[in-house]
Amino acid sequence: MTAVVRAEGLTKYYGKRRGLEDLDLEIQPGEIFGYLGPNGSGKTTTIRLMLDVIRPTRGTVSVLGAGSREAAVRARIGYLPGELALEGREKARDYLEFLGKVRGGVPAGRIGALAERLDADLGVPMGKLSKGNKQKVGLIQAFMHEPEFLILDEPTSGLDPLVQQEFLTMLREVRASGRTVLMSSHVLAEVEHVSDRVGIVRAGRLVAVENVSALREKAVRRVELHFDAPVPAEAFDGLPGVRDLRVAGASVRCTIDGRPDALIKTAARFTVVHLASEEPDLEEIFLAYYSDEGRHDDRQDVA
Repeated sequence: MTAVVRAEGLTKYYGKRRGLEDLDLEIQPGEIFGYLGPNGSGKTTTIRLMLDVIRPTRGTVSVLGAGSREAAVRARIGYLPGELALEGREKARDYLEFLGKVRGGVPAGRIGALAERLDADLGVPMGKLSKGNKQKVGLIQAFMHEPEFLILDEPTSGLDPLVQQEFLTMLREVRASGRTVLMSSHVLAEVEHVSDRVGIVRAGRLVAVENVSALREKAVRRVELHFDAPVPAEAFDGLPGVRDLRVAGASVRCTIDGRPDALIKTAARFTVVHLASEEPDLEEIFLAYYSDEGRHDDRQDVA
Protein backbone atom coordinates (compact mmCIF):
# COMPACT_ATOMS: atom_id res chain seq x y z
CA MET A 1 0.00 0.00 0.00
CA THR A 2 1.10 3.55 -0.73
CA ALA A 3 2.08 5.40 2.44
CA VAL A 4 -0.25 8.22 3.45
CA VAL A 5 2.80 10.27 4.48
CA ARG A 6 6.33 9.74 3.21
CA ALA A 7 9.08 12.09 4.40
CA GLU A 8 12.69 11.70 3.33
CA GLY A 9 15.45 13.82 4.82
CA LEU A 10 12.89 16.48 5.70
CA THR A 11 14.68 19.47 7.21
CA LYS A 12 13.66 22.98 8.19
CA TYR A 13 15.95 25.67 9.59
CA TYR A 14 14.80 29.11 10.69
CA GLY A 15 17.98 31.01 9.99
CA LYS A 16 20.58 29.19 12.08
CA ARG A 17 17.99 27.64 14.38
CA ARG A 18 16.80 24.12 13.76
CA GLY A 19 13.09 23.35 13.54
CA LEU A 20 13.43 19.85 12.10
CA GLU A 21 16.34 17.86 10.71
CA ASP A 22 16.60 14.75 8.52
CA LEU A 23 13.14 13.36 9.23
CA ASP A 24 12.53 9.99 7.57
CA LEU A 25 9.01 8.79 8.26
CA GLU A 26 6.19 6.76 6.74
CA ILE A 27 2.61 6.68 8.01
CA GLN A 28 0.57 3.81 6.64
CA PRO A 29 -3.12 3.77 5.63
CA GLY A 30 -5.53 2.93 8.42
CA GLU A 31 -3.21 3.61 11.35
CA ILE A 32 -3.30 6.12 14.16
CA PHE A 33 0.20 7.52 14.47
CA GLY A 34 1.01 9.33 17.70
CA TYR A 35 3.63 12.05 17.30
CA LEU A 36 5.08 12.80 20.71
CA GLY A 37 7.46 15.37 22.07
CA PRO A 38 7.57 18.28 24.51
CA ASN A 39 6.44 21.70 23.41
CA GLY A 40 9.06 23.10 21.07
CA SER A 41 10.43 19.75 19.89
CA GLY A 42 9.52 20.07 16.20
CA LYS A 43 6.03 18.56 16.03
CA THR A 44 4.26 21.62 14.65
CA THR A 45 7.07 22.29 12.19
CA THR A 46 6.60 18.77 10.84
CA ILE A 47 2.86 19.31 10.38
CA ARG A 48 3.35 22.68 8.66
CA LEU A 49 5.78 21.07 6.25
CA MET A 50 3.30 18.28 5.51
CA LEU A 51 0.60 20.85 4.76
CA ASP A 52 2.94 23.00 2.64
CA VAL A 53 2.33 25.97 4.94
CA ILE A 54 6.11 26.35 5.09
CA ARG A 55 8.75 25.06 2.70
CA PRO A 56 11.59 22.72 3.72
CA THR A 57 15.21 23.77 3.78
CA ARG A 58 15.87 20.42 2.15
CA GLY A 59 14.27 17.01 1.82
CA THR A 60 10.83 15.99 0.57
CA VAL A 61 7.41 15.07 1.93
CA SER A 62 4.37 13.67 0.13
CA VAL A 63 0.84 13.34 1.54
CA LEU A 64 -1.68 10.92 0.02
CA GLY A 65 0.75 10.26 -2.79
CA ALA A 66 1.16 13.88 -3.86
CA GLY A 67 2.01 17.35 -2.60
CA SER A 68 -0.54 18.78 -0.16
CA ARG A 69 -0.55 22.08 -2.11
CA GLU A 70 -2.84 20.41 -4.66
CA ALA A 71 -6.48 21.31 -4.02
CA ALA A 72 -7.66 17.73 -4.60
CA VAL A 73 -5.28 16.51 -1.88
CA ARG A 74 -6.24 19.23 0.60
CA ALA A 75 -9.90 18.24 0.25
CA ARG A 76 -9.00 14.77 1.52
CA ILE A 77 -7.32 16.13 4.70
CA GLY A 78 -8.89 17.22 7.98
CA TYR A 79 -6.67 19.53 10.03
CA LEU A 80 -6.87 20.87 13.55
CA PRO A 81 -4.11 23.42 14.23
CA GLY A 82 -2.51 23.73 17.64
CA GLU A 83 -3.59 27.36 17.89
CA LEU A 84 -7.07 27.83 16.46
CA ALA A 85 -8.10 31.43 15.77
CA LEU A 86 -11.88 31.81 15.86
CA GLU A 87 -13.05 35.41 16.15
CA GLY A 88 -15.96 37.63 15.15
CA ARG A 89 -19.72 37.79 15.58
CA GLU A 90 -20.56 34.89 13.28
CA LYS A 91 -22.12 31.97 15.11
CA ALA A 92 -20.15 28.75 15.23
CA ARG A 93 -22.87 26.81 13.39
CA ASP A 94 -22.91 29.31 10.50
CA TYR A 95 -19.14 29.14 10.27
CA LEU A 96 -19.17 25.32 10.11
CA GLU A 97 -21.97 25.26 7.54
CA PHE A 98 -19.98 27.68 5.38
CA LEU A 99 -16.89 25.45 5.61
CA GLY A 100 -19.02 22.44 4.71
CA LYS A 101 -20.18 24.13 1.50
CA VAL A 102 -16.63 25.14 0.60
CA ARG A 103 -15.57 21.51 0.98
CA GLY A 104 -18.22 20.30 -1.43
CA GLY A 105 -21.00 19.63 1.04
CA VAL A 106 -21.34 17.79 4.34
CA PRO A 107 -24.05 15.15 4.94
CA ALA A 108 -27.22 16.55 6.48
CA GLY A 109 -27.11 16.41 10.25
CA ARG A 110 -23.38 15.64 10.40
CA ILE A 111 -22.44 18.92 12.09
CA GLY A 112 -25.21 18.64 14.65
CA ALA A 113 -24.36 15.02 15.43
CA LEU A 114 -20.72 15.87 16.07
CA ALA A 115 -21.71 18.87 18.20
CA GLU A 116 -23.92 16.62 20.31
CA ARG A 117 -21.16 14.07 20.81
CA LEU A 118 -18.70 16.75 21.87
CA ASP A 119 -21.28 18.75 23.86
CA ALA A 120 -20.52 21.85 21.78
CA ASP A 121 -22.75 24.94 21.81
CA LEU A 122 -22.84 26.17 18.21
CA GLY A 123 -25.24 29.05 18.87
CA VAL A 124 -22.54 31.24 20.42
CA PRO A 125 -20.67 33.88 18.37
CA MET A 126 -17.16 32.61 17.76
CA GLY A 127 -15.56 35.59 19.43
CA LYS A 128 -17.30 34.66 22.69
CA LEU A 129 -16.44 30.96 22.69
CA SER A 130 -14.44 29.60 25.61
CA LYS A 131 -11.15 27.85 24.90
CA GLY A 132 -12.78 24.45 25.31
CA ASN A 133 -15.65 25.29 22.95
CA LYS A 134 -13.25 26.68 20.36
CA GLN A 135 -11.42 23.37 20.49
CA LYS A 136 -14.70 21.51 19.98
CA VAL A 137 -15.53 23.64 16.93
CA GLY A 138 -12.04 22.94 15.62
CA LEU A 139 -12.58 19.21 16.01
CA ILE A 140 -15.97 19.36 14.28
CA GLN A 141 -14.51 21.16 11.25
CA ALA A 142 -11.70 18.61 11.06
CA PHE A 143 -14.00 15.56 11.26
CA MET A 144 -17.17 16.72 9.52
CA HIS A 145 -16.25 15.98 5.90
CA GLU A 146 -14.98 12.50 6.85
CA PRO A 147 -11.47 13.11 5.51
CA GLU A 148 -9.18 10.32 4.40
CA PHE A 149 -6.35 11.71 6.56
CA LEU A 150 -6.75 13.59 9.85
CA ILE A 151 -3.91 15.76 11.17
CA LEU A 152 -4.57 16.81 14.76
CA ASP A 153 -2.15 19.09 16.62
CA GLU A 154 -2.66 18.89 20.41
CA PRO A 155 -6.35 17.96 19.91
CA THR A 156 -7.41 17.58 23.56
CA SER A 157 -6.18 20.97 24.73
CA GLY A 158 -8.94 22.61 26.77
CA LEU A 159 -11.29 19.60 26.69
CA ASP A 160 -12.77 18.15 29.87
CA PRO A 161 -12.12 14.44 30.60
CA LEU A 162 -15.53 13.20 29.40
CA VAL A 163 -15.17 14.97 26.07
CA GLN A 164 -11.62 13.65 25.76
CA GLN A 165 -12.96 10.10 26.06
CA GLU A 166 -15.59 10.76 23.38
CA PHE A 167 -12.89 12.20 21.13
CA LEU A 168 -10.80 9.03 21.53
CA THR A 169 -13.86 6.97 20.61
CA MET A 170 -14.20 9.06 17.45
CA LEU A 171 -10.57 8.32 16.59
CA ARG A 172 -11.17 4.58 16.94
CA GLU A 173 -14.11 4.90 14.56
CA VAL A 174 -11.91 6.66 12.02
CA ARG A 175 -9.39 3.82 12.19
CA ALA A 176 -12.13 1.20 11.92
CA SER A 177 -13.27 2.85 8.68
CA GLY A 178 -9.77 2.44 7.22
CA ARG A 179 -8.83 6.10 7.45
CA THR A 180 -5.59 7.48 8.89
CA VAL A 181 -4.71 9.83 11.77
CA LEU A 182 -1.60 11.76 12.75
CA MET A 183 -2.06 12.97 16.33
CA SER A 184 0.56 15.30 17.73
CA SER A 185 0.79 15.65 21.50
CA HIS A 186 3.13 16.26 24.41
CA VAL A 187 0.97 14.03 26.65
CA LEU A 188 1.73 10.32 26.35
CA ALA A 189 -1.37 9.14 28.18
CA GLU A 190 -3.77 10.54 25.60
CA VAL A 191 -2.21 8.72 22.65
CA GLU A 192 -1.15 5.38 24.13
CA HIS A 193 -4.71 4.01 24.25
CA VAL A 194 -5.50 4.63 20.57
CA SER A 195 -2.22 4.78 18.66
CA ASP A 196 -0.82 1.89 16.64
CA ARG A 197 2.64 3.43 16.50
CA VAL A 198 4.34 6.29 18.27
CA GLY A 199 7.07 8.57 16.96
CA ILE A 200 9.12 10.49 19.50
CA VAL A 201 10.71 13.76 18.39
CA ARG A 202 13.35 15.57 20.40
CA ALA A 203 15.10 18.83 19.60
CA GLY A 204 14.03 18.66 15.98
CA ARG A 205 15.06 15.04 15.43
CA LEU A 206 13.01 11.86 15.33
CA VAL A 207 14.66 9.70 17.99
CA ALA A 208 12.37 6.65 17.94
CA VAL A 209 9.41 5.07 16.20
CA GLU A 210 7.82 2.27 18.21
CA ASN A 211 4.74 0.07 18.14
CA VAL A 212 2.76 0.91 21.26
CA SER A 213 3.00 -2.72 22.36
CA ALA A 214 6.80 -2.56 22.07
CA LEU A 215 6.90 0.70 24.00
CA ARG A 216 4.80 -0.84 26.74
CA GLU A 217 7.12 -3.87 26.88
CA LYS A 218 10.07 -1.56 27.49
CA ALA A 219 8.28 0.36 30.18
CA VAL A 220 9.15 0.37 33.85
CA ARG A 221 7.26 -1.85 36.32
CA ARG A 222 7.46 -1.79 40.09
CA VAL A 223 7.02 -5.24 41.60
CA GLU A 224 6.52 -6.44 45.16
CA LEU A 225 6.70 -10.14 46.09
CA HIS A 226 5.88 -11.80 49.40
CA PHE A 227 6.92 -15.39 50.26
CA ASP A 228 5.92 -17.86 52.97
CA ALA A 229 9.43 -17.69 54.45
CA PRO A 230 12.53 -15.46 54.25
CA VAL A 231 14.39 -15.64 50.92
CA PRO A 232 18.15 -15.17 50.31
CA ALA A 233 18.99 -11.79 48.79
CA GLU A 234 21.73 -13.30 46.64
CA ALA A 235 19.12 -15.31 44.73
CA PHE A 236 17.79 -12.06 43.21
CA ASP A 237 21.09 -10.22 42.73
CA GLY A 238 22.13 -9.47 39.16
CA LEU A 239 18.90 -10.52 37.44
CA PRO A 240 18.54 -9.02 33.94
CA GLY A 241 16.38 -5.90 33.95
CA VAL A 242 16.01 -5.85 37.75
CA ARG A 243 17.15 -2.76 39.63
CA ASP A 244 16.42 -0.93 42.89
CA LEU A 245 16.32 -4.35 44.56
CA ARG A 246 15.34 -4.54 48.23
CA VAL A 247 15.09 -7.89 50.01
CA ALA A 248 13.78 -7.84 53.57
CA GLY A 249 13.01 -11.21 55.11
CA ALA A 250 10.14 -12.72 53.17
CA SER A 251 9.54 -9.73 50.88
CA VAL A 252 11.22 -8.54 47.68
CA ARG A 253 10.70 -5.13 46.11
CA CYS A 254 12.29 -4.03 42.84
CA THR A 255 11.89 -2.18 39.56
CA ILE A 256 11.88 -4.05 36.25
CA ASP A 257 12.89 -2.59 32.91
CA GLY A 258 11.18 -4.56 30.15
CA ARG A 259 10.23 -8.21 30.52
CA PRO A 260 9.83 -9.71 34.02
CA ASP A 261 10.79 -13.22 32.90
CA ALA A 262 14.03 -13.55 34.92
CA LEU A 263 12.40 -12.31 38.14
CA ILE A 264 9.39 -14.60 37.77
CA LYS A 265 11.54 -17.67 37.18
CA THR A 266 13.68 -16.90 40.23
CA ALA A 267 10.64 -16.23 42.43
CA ALA A 268 9.14 -19.56 41.35
CA ARG A 269 11.95 -21.34 43.21
CA PHE A 270 10.22 -20.24 46.44
CA THR A 271 6.61 -20.21 47.61
CA VAL A 272 4.98 -16.94 46.58
CA VAL A 273 2.00 -15.92 48.71
CA HIS A 274 1.40 -12.46 47.22
CA LEU A 275 2.49 -10.51 44.15
CA ALA A 276 1.74 -6.87 43.33
CA SER A 277 2.79 -5.17 40.09
CA GLU A 278 2.05 -1.58 39.15
CA GLU A 279 0.94 -0.83 35.61
CA PRO A 280 3.86 -0.08 33.27
CA ASP A 281 4.89 3.53 33.62
CA LEU A 282 5.05 4.56 29.98
CA GLU A 283 5.69 8.15 31.00
CA GLU A 284 9.08 7.13 32.36
CA ILE A 285 10.16 5.41 29.16
CA PHE A 286 8.95 8.44 27.22
CA LEU A 287 10.88 10.87 29.39
CA ALA A 288 13.99 8.69 29.12
CA TYR A 289 14.36 9.87 25.52
CA TYR A 290 14.93 13.39 26.87
CA SER A 291 17.46 12.57 29.59
CA ASP A 292 20.61 12.44 27.43
CA GLU A 293 22.76 15.09 29.06
CA GLY A 294 25.40 14.61 26.37
CA ARG A 295 23.23 16.48 23.90
CA HIS A 296 24.05 20.20 23.93
CA ASP A 297 22.14 21.30 20.84
CA ASP A 298 18.61 21.25 22.27
CA ARG A 299 18.49 25.01 22.48
CA GLN A 300 18.58 25.24 18.67
CA ASP A 301 15.06 23.85 18.53
CA VAL A 302 12.26 26.35 18.01
CA ALA A 303 8.99 24.70 17.02
